[in-house]
Amino acid sequence: MTQGLQVAPPPDSLKDAAETLFSSSAKKFLAKALERWEPEVESMLRERKLKKLNFDKNLCLPDFPSSAARSDRNWKVAPLPPRLHRRHLDLGDVSPALTDRFIQCLQQDVDGIQTDFDDGHCPTWNNQLLGWWNVYQHAHGLLGSKVPPVEKAPVLMLRPRAWNMTEHNVLLGGRETSGPLVDFGLLMYHVAAALHARGSGPFFYLSKLEGSSEAALWNRIFIWSQEELGLPRGTIRACVLIENVFAAFEMEEILWELREHSAGLNCGMWDYSASFINKFGDRPEFQLPDRSKYVSMSNAFLASYMQLVVTTCKRRGAPPTGGMAAAVLDKRNPQPVIDRVVAAKRKEIEAGVEGFMVYDLGLIGPCRKLWRSAPAYSQSATIVTASSLLTLPPGGVTTLGLRRNIKVGVLFIASWLKGNGVVEVDGSVEDSATAEISRSQVWQWIRHRAALEEGGFVTTNLVRKLVAEVVTELGGLKEVRKAGTLLMEVVTCRHFPEFLTTLLSENHEFRKRHYPQGLWDEA
Repeated sequence: MTQGLQVAPPPDSLKDAAETLFSSSAKKFLAKALERWEPEVESMLRERKLKKLNFDKNLCLPDFPSSAARSDRNWKVAPLPPRLHRRHLDLGDVSPALTDRFIQCLQQDVDGIQTDFDDGHCPTWNNQLLGWWNVYQHAHGLLGSKVPPVEKAPVLMLRPRAWNMTEHNVLLGGRETSGPLVDFGLLMYHVAAALHARGSGPFFYLSKLEGSSEAALWNRIFIWSQEELGLPRGTIRACVLIENVFAAFEMEEILWELREHSAGLNCGMWDYSASFINKFGDRPEFQLPDRSKYVSMSNAFLASYMQLVVTTCKRRGAPPTGGMAAAVLDKRNPQPVIDRVVAAKRKEIEAGVEGFMVYDLGLIGPCRKLWRSAPAYSQSATIVTASSLLTLPPGGVTTLGLRRNIKVGVLFIASWLKGNGVVEVDGSVEDSATAEISRSQVWQWIRHRAALEEGGFVTTNLVRKLVAEVVTELGGLKEVRKAGTLLMEVVTCRHFPEFLTTLLSENHEFRKRHYPQGLWDEA
């Protein structure tokens, strides 16, 4: 079964880990999974393109579908396993490749850890191997005496890469493979049984789904994997991040498709906001205003989206969870940031979320305290309509917001080129989600020659000038200059590049630095 499966050589420091991760039996399972599911993934990605072309051609907009899931008011998702009850506080953007932070997070008083191979992780070959290996070691009690055992540590919410990501270091029949299938296959093979035996998984986050048909595909993969590995049906539980405008209209159907494997829905506000530019960005009426000034959970644009996540989940017996507080505390004066985060999260609790994430470990205590005195949820009488979901927030474009987006884009790209999936910018951790919305806004503002509130317009020349200024302010290092050049290429493309992470992973400079050269092992 493994004929045709090729695996890139590991770094010397990870040779022993790679031998375990890609044992002959693991290769056999992974090859079988890829052979079975790659064709369906390719078909799904083609359907995405066709749907986008249809919306572009006919200038149509999404609406709520008529479906059996929606018309039947009585069904519920399967009851949650005990470890997913009252999951109030998770740590977000935790790349398991960052060993010290991963271990530190496992020692915290939180309910779960978003063990992230997607937004908060850069998929270099070293990072992939180390991330898979650290999850393996923890699941099997090998990560060290300072780490609590699986059943007492925060539960791992494993987040494979999104469908757009490719695994360049595992080939099947000479072809690069699906990043999320490789992540999921290796994690299932190596840790699912161990986590299940301790009542602690396997639990997953599913990123960037665009609708219920993609949830149905994941559900078929879940059923197949459980049968192959001898696990009871329904062992896998998955929380879907609603971070795409099309998915927002199919929340009910997504829960229905995953009903025996569901762990609820999550709000991913920046990817969700960026998806409007991705899908409708050519249309002037969908110009998104300055995100720093006008886009937040306080306005109707995102408030209606969160309300729909909450009401849909509560109606179907699934937990709705809020987004991640990306703030990083100022060690000299942390209280203002703590107060701001607690106030924002209190609003989310009032809106009905049953959990959320933070990045900075210093926010754990204040957020735990917040949950102990959590305000009661009072269901809104407002009905979320298609129109309310598609109404962008009022507001314009500011020079400060444009410069902020450019700075985030430059620093994130520079960080990615070095193999890091997150970067701190002015007191906030920025990952691929915030990089996506930042570069998307710059592209759209150039596209529509957006008027600036201070006077003037956003043009290619203005953006080039601001990029040069930001690069200089950041020290003008070679890495930053390269990032500035790449950002200019991305924001001036004639056609909107769908995913920044795909572009960066396939960039020649990135591949030359982080992907192995020479002969590969072939099974």
